[in-house]
Amino acid sequence: MSLPSQSFREVVVWQKAHTFTLGIYRVTENFPPHELFGLTSQLRRASSSIPADFVEGYRKRTVPDKLRFYNIAQASADDCLYDLEEVSRLLQGYINGIHRANG
Repeated sequence: MSLPSQSFREVVVWQKAHTFTLGIYRVTENFPPHELFGLTSQLRRASSSIPADFVEGYRKRTVPDKLRFYNIAQASADDCLYDLEEVSRLLQGYINGIHRANG
């Protein structure tokens, strides 16, 4: 039987969420300046909410409280997915524009 983790940092979910957030910050550094208050801000806020809400849930004492914050973290992950799909569409449009311009 394994012992429960002593710190949220030991939980794989938090580790992956933290790494994801750091990656989002790196990627969004290269977004156009006009997206600073749009897509860049939204992706950064949503991605950083995932590990933050996980930590808050981890510290709660009751199962309903824990699940509430884990659900909020999941909603932030879904928000990132939506934003990343938008990035993918924008990138595809950019690629299509290059193809058209260079026919």
